[in-house]
Amino acid sequence: MIGDGEDPRIVLERLIAERGENYADLSRLLNRNPAYIQQFIKRGTPRKLDEEDRRVLARYFGVAEDRLGGPVARAAPPMKTRSLPAVVPVPRLSLGASAGPGSLDEDERTTGVMAFDANWLRHLGVRPQKVSIIRVDGESMAPTLNDGDEIMVDHDDDATRLRDGVYVLRLDGVLMVKRVAMGPRRGLFSVLSDNPHYPDWIDIDPALVVIVGRVVWTGRRLI
Repeated sequence: MIGDGEDPRIVLERLIAERGENYADLSRLLNRNPAYIQQFIKRGTPRKLDEEDRRVLARYFGVAEDRLGGPVARAAPPMKTRSLPAVVPVPRLSLGASAGPGSLDEDERTTGVMAFDANWLRHLGVRPQKVSIIRVDGESMAPTLNDGDEIMVDHDDDATRLRDGVYVLRLDGVLMVKRVAMGPRRGLFSVLSDNPHYPDWIDIDPALVVIVGRVVWTGRRLI
């Protein structure tokens, strides 16, 4: 049986407004073209959400699927349960951010996702649709980051908000993860390796650097 309450399009539009989201970012969350959600809400195309899209959106907004046009869940015997948190899929990119001399890999296609609690991401201070997971290659940031670590990069935290911290950046076209240290000379900063056996770049011209995003979390496998 399908939910017979509010129109799913009205529900989704209200959720988007309440959360401060936008159509294009939610469409990308679903790996759809940027106009997908807008067309669904404004033009009625598609007529209903794909089952997997509906499931992702329901988990993202923390609502029951029937609010978005899914089947009404059958009643179950009363029992004490805890509601599941809203889970957000964060893309894993197929490039490696080098912590060594640097790797040049322009292939930034999504190779998979990692699921995170949406509330936890908001606690980190990031927008779920503006983060990605990248693998570290190399040892120049050891012991802070080791080869094979997974890092979460906040793409909202770019050059306009640059401050001391660990960033993924491109220097001379080479992708790398390094520590940024703001210098005493206005407008200049240094790109540093935590491992003393690797080089630093001191007081470089900001025009030479493209800031991809700030590293806000890391995870690693324990052996």
